[in-house]
Amino acid sequence: MSPPQIVESAENSVVAAKLSEVPPNSGKIFKFGNKPGILVHTAPGEFKAFSAVCTHLECIVQYRDDTKQIWCACHNGQYNLSGKNIGGPPPRPLEEYKVNTRGDDVVVTRG
Repeated sequence: MSPPQIVESAENSVVAAKLSEVPPNSGKIFKFGNKPGILVHTAPGEFKAFSAVCTHLECIVQYRDDTKQIWCACHNGQYNLSGKNIGGPPPRPLEEYKVNTRGDDVVVTRG
């Protein structure tokens, strides 16, 4: 007996947030198909977005303003604001997404 297959969403872009929902130096988890993403407002007008799934054991990461890093609480995994793994056990960087603003919407697109 096999577990049910989870079909990956074909969705290529999503409105991750309204500009007013993510002030500078903050982050927000958003839904991208059936997986979570993380949107980080790094500086006024500058956004970064990544898969929010840690590359170690698939826990959900979060943004930490005190360290200006993306952090996984499960095993203290650390990523810089380019998504590169810089500390702890994560074996590879987070998958990066493209970010654009359209009016008040922050739109995130895969590859």
